This record gives sequence, structure tokens and C-alpha cells, in this order.
Amino acid sequence: MYQLNTLTLKDKQRQDWDNFVYACDEASFFHLSGWQDIISSVGHTCYYLYATQNHSIVGVLPLARVKSFLFGDALVSTPFCVYGGAIGSADVKRFLESAAQQLATQLQVQHLELRNQRLEPNQLYTRVQHANFASPLADTPELILAAIKKKQRAVIRHALNESLEYTLDPAIDDFYHTYSQSVLNLGTPVFSKAFFAKILATFPNETEVLTVRKDNNAISSVLSFYFKGQVLPYYGGGTEQARLLKSNDFMYYQLMCHAQQNKQCQQFDFGRSKIDSGAYHYKKHWGMTATELPYQYYLVTAKALPNLSPNNPKYQFFIRLWKKLPLDFSQWLGPKLAKYLG
Repeated sequence: MYQLNTLTLKDKQRQDWDNFVYACDEASFFHLSGWQDIISSVGHTCYYLYATQNHSIVGVLPLARVKSFLFGDALVSTPFCVYGGAIGSADVKRFLESAAQQLATQLQVQHLELRNQRLEPNQLYTRVQHANFASPLADTPELILAAIKKKQRAVIRHALNESLEYTLDPAIDDFYHTYSQSVLNLGTPVFSKAFFAKILATFPNETEVLTVRKDNNAISSVLSFYFKGQVLPYYGGGTEQARLLKSNDFMYYQLMCHAQQNKQCQQFDFGRSKIDSGAYHYKKHWGMTATELPYQYYLVTAKALPNLSPNNPKYQFFIRLWKKLPLDFSQWLGPKLAKYLG
């Protein structure tokens, strides 16, 4: 009934793939074919499966293999992305999921992971560890602010009185400096600057860096994605000074206003957070509703579902140690590990 195909980096079908993604209501920014270039650039092997019928694409499933000594061997849809899984009609999705299971078995990975936004009626294991936060964007900055919960609104008003400014930057040096400090404080390895440059080069019309400054010094910065009327602040963080000045709160509010006024966005996608984590509660303070993300798994050589969570006790020593590293050293060592954390 359907023909199974695999997209290559120089495939003429890439535009057809993206046309399908833009036309599919359940597709995400992370289903676009450009992510194949980004994931391949750090050394992972991609298997971008798609189904055709009468020579037309009717479903897609982006996959990549992430294999390391420290973190295991998995076939994932999609590494570095919070959403993934097969898209298309129900029977096309089952067709692509079956093909993914066969591929995972052929590769003898530990498991297959599909990062679905909605629970799919298949025979795979389902685990919910994360939730997504999103909200509509009102028509004016005043109404956007009014829609935020009272306590968080007060924080933003405080930040608006701190003489903060923001810029939209084509260069990423200030973004990388602030983001590196932020993830170091969390005990997380940072990606390379080249990784972020690759994202910006791959999606020049769908990406933007907003940086908050105090006295011309960058203190918060966020790399955002734009997709079908949504803005997704994806990689963001700030320096120690950001906490005192509430510049992250200022940053997200200004991004909301900018996206609505200048990019005609109707939706703010605040991304995923681990349930009951600090980030989870921070986003709830904005008044956004948590929507659970039902990731699904197929075990191949593994005997149990994977646990790469930072809350896993086996990673706690590593996290505490990482927080103590000098920033420059973390920027050198981090990219060698971050690419396996997918």
C-alpha cells in the first residue's frame, strides 16, 4: 500500500518532505528536513524515513542513532529536539513505526524512542516524564502582560524598571557566552558554538537570537525558532547578574511582544520541562497549562526503559563536578559530551 523511502542529505525529495511537514497539522518545527543536516554535522547517522503513495509523500519519521559508551545506543526521533515521532494518517504512522522497529532491530540498538506530542495507539511502551507549556499571544503588549499570572507579572514589571534593553543579534558570541554560563550552573555540558551557528545557517528565516543587555553588557540571551505562527524560545539562559535583575523574565516577555507584533505569531511555545522540576514550576508561574508529553519506546537489546534524567543518582556526582569547572574548560569539553545527550 505504501512505499518506504529514506531521505538523504542531497535528496531532491527534501523540498517535498518540508512541503508535507508545513501542510501537516500535527507536524513540529523539528520534523523539518534541515535537522538532518544539523544532527549529521555532529557525527550521528540519520535515517529519515518517509512513506509515499502514488509517488507523493504521505508521512514522515525522522530518526537518528545516538551511540556512546557513557549514555548508550538508541534510535531516536529526534535527538536535540523535544518533539518527534511519525506524522501522517493513522495507518501511515503505524506503517512508519513498524519500519522504525525493524530498523532498530537491524541496528541492534538498545531501544527506539519516539518523542510524540500525543499518545499514539500502538503497542509501544509509554512513559511521561516531561510536560509542554504553551499559550496564545494576545494582540498588544499590555494584553500579553495582563494574561500572565499576577506574581509573575509583578516580576516582569520589576524587570521593566531595571533599564534593560534588548537587541536582535545576527552574531552568536554574546548568546554563546551567556548560554554557556547558564548550563554550566546547571551542571550540563554545553554544545559547541559551531552547533548553534549550524542551526542559524540551516534555518536563516526561522531562527533569531534575542539578547538582553544592561549597560551594554549581555546578561540574558535566547535562540528562538519560528514555525507556523508559533515562537519557540529553545536555547536560553543568563549570567549570575540575570537573577538579580530578573532579565530572563524581561527577555521572555519582550520575545512574546516582538513575536506577536513583528512576526505575526499567535502562539508562544515555552517548550518542555521535566515534571515537578524547577523549570516546570517556573513556567507554571506564567499561567501556562502543562500538557504531558507521552514519549514511546520499543526495547531491542535493553531490558528496561532508559533513564538519562539528571535526577538519576548515577549522574549526580558528575553534575556536581561539572558545576565546578572553569567556563572556558566547560566550553572546550562540553561539546564532546553534549552531542550524546540528545
